[in-house]
Amino acid sequence: MNNDHTPHSTEPPAGDARQTRNRTRHMQLISEAMARSQIHERIREAESQRLAQRLATAGRLERRSRRLHRRAEAASQRARRALARAVMQ
Repeated sequence: MNNDHTPHSTEPPAGDARQTRNRTRHMQLISEAMARSQIHERIREAESQRLAQRLATAGRLERRSRRLHRRAEAASQRARRALARAVMQ
């Protein structure tokens, strides 16, 4: 009997089954690659957000530091003036 695939045959030839398995495996690999890509993108976004948050915090701390420095300088100036007035009298 002929082993070729005929319209009357109930089983596909072995090569067709292998192709189907390869195609199924390939589709699974594509899905996994897409999932990996999405995870990497989410990680990159999270790192970017953390960096932005650190930069914003650093900016706030720098502004606060400058403001406190100005206040300290003003207090020092007032103290020098008060001392000069006390000495002059």
